[in-house]
Amino acid sequence: MLKRTSYAVAAALLGGLLATPGGAAAAPQDLPQGRPTGWATAGPGTTGGAGAAPDSTYVIRTRAELKAALANHGEPTAPKIITIRGTVHGNQTDDGRLLGAQDYAPGWDLEHYMDCFGPDGTAWSDDRYEWCKRMRTLRTTGSNAQKQQIQLTVPSNTTVLGAGDDAALLGVDLTVNTGQNIVVRNLRFEAPIDHFPGWDPSDGDQGAWNARFDAMSVVTGRNLWIDHCAFSDGRYPNSQAPTGFHGKPVERHDGLLDMEDATDFVTVSYSRFTDHEKTVLIGSGDGKGDRDRGHLRITFHHNLFADAAQRSPRVRFGQVHTYNNYFRGSTDDPDYPMRGQALGGSAYFLGVGLESKLVSEYNAFDHTGPGASPDIAVANFHGHQFTDTGSWYRSRPLDVNALARRTFETAAAKARDEAQSSGTQPPEWSTRTFSTDVGWSPADVYRYRPLRSAAAVKRTVLREAGPTISNQINFPPIPHSSSPSA
Repeated sequence: MLKRTSYAVAAALLGGLLATPGGAAAAPQDLPQGRPTGWATAGPGTTGGAGAAPDSTYVIRTRAELKAALANHGEPTAPKIITIRGTVHGNQTDDGRLLGAQDYAPGWDLEHYMDCFGPDGTAWSDDRYEWCKRMRTLRTTGSNAQKQQIQLTVPSNTTVLGAGDDAALLGVDLTVNTGQNIVVRNLRFEAPIDHFPGWDPSDGDQGAWNARFDAMSVVTGRNLWIDHCAFSDGRYPNSQAPTGFHGKPVERHDGLLDMEDATDFVTVSYSRFTDHEKTVLIGSGDGKGDRDRGHLRITFHHNLFADAAQRSPRVRFGQVHTYNNYFRGSTDDPDYPMRGQALGGSAYFLGVGLESKLVSEYNAFDHTGPGASPDIAVANFHGHQFTDTGSWYRSRPLDVNALARRTFETAAAKARDEAQSSGTQPPEWSTRTFSTDVGWSPADVYRYRPLRSAAAVKRTVLREAGPTISNQINFPPIPHSSSPSA
C-alpha cells in the first residue's frame, strides 16, 4: 500500500533538505545538504517538491504506488515528495506479475521479424513469408502496450528520492514531459529492455537496431536536478542480447538520459553512467534548431562515465558545461568496447554536434586496452565550437582543443569532398572555421569551484558519485497507520 506520511515534520524535513535559492553556489561537500549548482540554479532555481503538504509526502515500494504518488490525488503539479524504498519494476502489474514480450504481443517472434528482411537484412517485404504482415503489426501493438505499461511521467514540482541501498527503478521509462522544477536523487536506474526493437537497413553502413525506451527522458522540461543516481543496463548487457544481423547483438536499449525539445536549466551531478551504448543525448536532431536554439543549457559535474560507449554526452545546439567528470573505458571490454574510428568503431566520450557550445573543464579521461588513444575523448558531429581547459588523459595534461579542432577539420573536409564529387553544395556547417570561442562562460552564469588535479577528480568521483547519500539523510519512518492509497 502506498503510504502518505501523516505528519507535517516529514514534509518539512525533506522540503528543507532539498530547498535551494536560485543561483546559490555549492562546493562538493555541500551537496548532501541538497543544494545544486550549475544551470539548475538559473531562472527560478530548482527546489522540486519543497514545501509539500503533509498529504503530498509519500513513501512507495511498487510501480502502482509510484504512479499514484505522481498523480498526487488529483493535483499532479502541486509540490510533492516521493521517497522510494526497494525496487520498482516497470513491467510489474498491480497484482505483482512481471510482463514479458508475449504478454504485450502474443505470437511475437524476433527471429520471424528478422526473416522478413532477408538473410542480409537489407529490405523488408510483407510477402517474404506468410507471417511478415503479422510480425509488423505485432511489433507496433506490442511496443505501444509496453510503453503504456513502463512509462511514468513526472509532473512539475516533484522530488523523487531513493532511500536505502536498494532503491531502484528497474525497466521504468521515467519521463518528464513539459514538467518544471523537478529533483531526482539517490536512485539506481536499470535501462528498460525494448521487447520490440526495430531494424533499419538504411541506418549507417550496415543498418542498425533502434530501441524505443530510455531509463530517463526529458522533453521540454525546465529546471531539473539529477543527483547521486546510477544509470546502466544492469542485468541485461548487450552481450546477453540475441544475435542479429551481421553477427552483432540486437540493441534493446535506447538512452540512459536523453534531453530534447527545448529542455533547459538542468544539472546532472555526482551520478554514474556505466555499461551502456547510447548514453546521454542532448538535442534529438540537426533539424530541430527552431526549437532547441537558446535552450538545452545543462551542467554535468562530478559524474562517472565508465564503459559508456557513446554520447557522454552528445550535444546539439546547447550551452553545455562539463567539469570534473571522470571518463574511462577500454578497447577490449567484453560488453561495451570503446573503439574509436581508428580501430573500426564508433566510440567516443564528448560529442560536439551542430551549433553546440560545449565548455569542458578539468575532466579526467582514461582509455586502456590495445590501440587505446586520447582521440577517444572527443568526436565531431558537425559542431565547430568547443573549448576545454585543464583536462587530462591518463593523468597527464591533454590538449583537447587541438583534438577537437582536428576532428572537426577532418569531418568538414570529407563533407566538402563528397559534395564536390556529387556536384552539390557542401553543407553549411562544413564551411565554418573551428573556434574555441563558444560565446558564453559558465562563470558569468553561476558560481562553481572545480577541482584542479586529475587525482582529486578521480578520487572524488569514485568515492561520491552514485546513490551514496543514504546514510547522510534522515528519511522519515513509514508510519504504522496512514490514509488509503491515492
